Amino acid sequence: MSKTIEESIEWIHSRLPFGMRPGLERVEALLALVDYPEKKVPMIHIAGTNGKGSTVSYLKNMLQEMGLKVGSFTSPYIETFNERITINHDFISDKALIALVEKYQPLVEKLDQDEQLKGITEFELLTVMGFDYFSKEAVDVALIEVGLGGLLDSTNVISPILTGITTIGMDHTDILGETIEEIAFQKAGIIKPNVPLVTGNIEEKALTVIDERAQTLNAPTTRLHQEYEVTYQHPAAQWGEVFDFSNHEGLIKDLRTPLLGAHQVENAGLAIALLFAYCQQQQINVQHKWIREGLAKTTWPARMERISEEPLIILDGAHNDHAMTRLVDNLKKEFKGRNIFILFSALETKDISNMLNQLTKIPKSKVLITTFDNPRAIRLEKNYEAQNSKKLSVASLWQVGFSELLELVTDDDVILITGSLYFVSEVRKYLKNLKGEHQ
Repeated sequence: MSKTIEESIEWIHSRLPFGMRPGLERVEALLALVDYPEKKVPMIHIAGTNGKGSTVSYLKNMLQEMGLKVGSFTSPYIETFNERITINHDFISDKALIALVEKYQPLVEKLDQDEQLKGITEFELLTVMGFDYFSKEAVDVALIEVGLGGLLDSTNVISPILTGITTIGMDHTDILGETIEEIAFQKAGIIKPNVPLVTGNIEEKALTVIDERAQTLNAPTTRLHQEYEVTYQHPAAQWGEVFDFSNHEGLIKDLRTPLLGAHQVENAGLAIALLFAYCQQQQINVQHKWIREGLAKTTWPARMERISEEPLIILDGAHNDHAMTRLVDNLKKEFKGRNIFILFSALETKDISNMLNQLTKIPKSKVLITTFDNPRAIRLEKNYEAQNSKKLSVASLWQVGFSELLELVTDDDVILITGSLYFVSEVRKYLKNLKGEHQ
């Protein structure tokens, strides 16, 4: 009997209790059972602490402007489960996802009988399903976002045609290491022999680790500020940023990204450098219109996303210290002099005190700490507000907290929803539904 989409997703989620388990042996065993679909598709592999998702989105749109059929595998999802596996702008259909679950359930049950291979995780399962789907649909190229780290991430079974590393910051230190160099070593694990690598805005200590690994593997490297450059110009008239890009092929002036924040200029620059590398491999001359039009069509939900103009409501899933630093810098620059009311929640596994400390440094900011429907969500009894009682307060229900902020704001103020991507996506869904009811 056929499963429903709800039953199919419930079965995938049933693998969640196995948690995050670094290692490739379970993925490799499952791929062997389905004749290695990942070997049938050209793939570009993207790692980094932050910026992976928007880099994939920029690159996907530019490759589509070339007329290519582009697969993308990303995480986590913001609105619907299906968005993690996408071809061009189309999420995997319920029908295709159900078919994959029916194919893989008996295979996973078979592996569960093996003491060495049992307990494949949800992410490992989705990784293989994504590869299978891209192979079956014969995409021209697939963009694969690393889940966690790189070296032991389940996506690292592929032999990519290109690799990219966006940023390196302190996150998942319990798994990836407690120094920037140790984390860089894990991210550099995606580098493959003789496969070109493009890197983004990475601090020197981390970049040294990456460069050494690339040299050992004879991987040609294209680095920001060395082989290519992005020059920030000014905010775009409506929303977004304007910048120039240059490399060995020359200068492209006044490019526009519709995503807000100086870091988005860097992510867009990395994606453009990857596009040049791809076209060089395929012996195609890059057309500037692919870049301009691809960037213009890029959206990436819950990353400095404007979801309402009156009042101005912004969503940003700044879920670690590195992302929070960038968010705070952007807010200081883009909304100078304006009152910023912040609704914040995060997972207890993050450095919540530091994230709150950064948010309170924004001039004219007030932060409302709340929680949400997740077993790992922030515990309000920890009294985080005590670290800065003038700027921090608590709302036990985020819906009530959000209503309180709506009462406070004037036309010139900003409401920011930030912290965990899981939290931000929950609020986003609520606001979208609210908008639909009022239309």
